[in-house]
Amino acid sequence: MKNVTVTVPADVYRQARIRAAESGTSVSALVANYLRSLSEPDAEFRRLADLQNRVIAEIHSFSASNHLDREAVHERAVR
Repeated sequence: MKNVTVTVPADVYRQARIRAAESGTSVSALVANYLRSLSEPDAEFRRLADLQNRVIAEIHSFSASNHLDREAVHERAVR
């Protein structure tokens, strides 16, 4: 196991300590769990799915009236 030193602003550390206490764990365990989640194979998929959901939630209206016709789509793909 490796030790890592991280410097964060005092307010960030305070909030991390509060979150850790609420979870019954330590700040070190929170950081370790976060770093571990970055190396999980599905972590990137979940991150992208969350991003997609946020983007979709921001779309309030959509109109397909200005879509490209079939020929224009194929012409674009060839370029």
